[in-house]
Amino acid sequence: MLTAFLNKYKPYYKDNLHLALPIVVSQLGHTLVHLADSVIVGHFAGTIQLAAVSLVNSVFMLILVLGMGLSYGLTPLVARENGRQNFDECGKLLSNSLIINFITSIILYTLVHFGSLLVIDHIGQSQEVVAYAKPYLAYLGLSIIPLMIFQTFKQFTEGLGFTKQAMYISVWGNVINVIFGVIFVKGMFGIAPMGVKGVGLSTLIDRTLMAIVMVTYVMRSVHFKRYIQNFKFTFIDKIRSNRILQIGAPVALQYAFEISAFSGAAILIGTIGAVEQAAHQVAINLAAVTYMMASGIASAATIKTGNNLGKANFLDLRRSAIASYHVIIVFMSVTAIFFIFANNLLPYIYTEDQAVISIAAQLLIIAGFFQLFDGTQVVGLGILRGVGDVNVPTIITFIAYWIIGIPLAYVLGIVLKMGVNGIWYGLTFGLLTASILLFFRFQQKTKLLEEVY
Repeated sequence: MLTAFLNKYKPYYKDNLHLALPIVVSQLGHTLVHLADSVIVGHFAGTIQLAAVSLVNSVFMLILVLGMGLSYGLTPLVARENGRQNFDECGKLLSNSLIINFITSIILYTLVHFGSLLVIDHIGQSQEVVAYAKPYLAYLGLSIIPLMIFQTFKQFTEGLGFTKQAMYISVWGNVINVIFGVIFVKGMFGIAPMGVKGVGLSTLIDRTLMAIVMVTYVMRSVHFKRYIQNFKFTFIDKIRSNRILQIGAPVALQYAFEISAFSGAAILIGTIGAVEQAAHQVAINLAAVTYMMASGIASAATIKTGNNLGKANFLDLRRSAIASYHVIIVFMSVTAIFFIFANNLLPYIYTEDQAVISIAAQLLIIAGFFQLFDGTQVVGLGILRGVGDVNVPTIITFIAYWIIGIPLAYVLGIVLKMGVNGIWYGLTFGLLTASILLFFRFQQKTKLLEEVY
């Protein structure tokens, strides 16, 4: 019986993994930038500056996912039009997405420059931590502009099934980020030590180079000639822009509700102490690595779902989606086991401060348990995005994280004085709620598709 079950889904496992693996590496690149920043600062600049990285990431990640979420509106549309062999429409969608994302990047940079830099003075954080956080946040804010250009062309190519080039660019971008980060933070080759500000500058350089290379690849490659014949940076069309925004805006909100919950948790933890905040940064960085890998699998699920929807192949759509659930459950189970059994060793990647390591080791055990819920909820969102269902999932994410997760985190962590562990228990319950509700929504939507068509 198990053999028959596996044989039923085996072709879909292979197809999904072939598409997903390069996206996983590429998605991981965004998190590895911040992971590298934390590692470099933790080892070469100390606990206070590591706490500054935690504070900035908690603020900036919300800005980042708003932009990235909006850029994801292009992928299912391109996948769907490519499935219909409507190649010219794909290029027109790219034009509109690029303009939308560029304007968005300017707005987000302005929000960082005139909003976040002022807000962090008034959220109950250590003033020493805030002083280090400000210049780092300023550089990260500027990096959102080239990042959104990179994301536009990345989502376009991935929607067409070309996933490896963005992966290669992300890998090399991370190598550059680490090299420049160490040089700037430590002060090498005649450059004065810059501390945490140095990793911000290295991130800006890295993302600028990535954008240049990605745009050059798409505009010159023979793979995309038939798609971009009518591509123009100045081409904007109300109908196409609305199609992109109708998917991208709710996706941005979905990511914003989840990430802002984790940002809210980081701010709550910051009111407890700098050591706890640094420990949270260590644990959440490691959890973010597996989350971004899971989001790569979710992106592949979006592409396969959108492509099958364009072909009106609803049996393959549902089986491919279920196969994605199987893959993510196995993957996140493995990472959960790794977190639980290596919890005392992993924090040493970031710091040698024993107080930070002790707290981070406890958090990694909790992280091990929420891995499954985090993975299944992000794949559920990816599948639903592929069928164009984004509004109800957005409501689900708001309820899970802001009606259930954060209030429970506050009660357990602050009111009942369970500390940082209690805050993480609240977040875990929010993830569990999201994963269950999104799975029920997936079942409802895909069964309805089979009945309608």
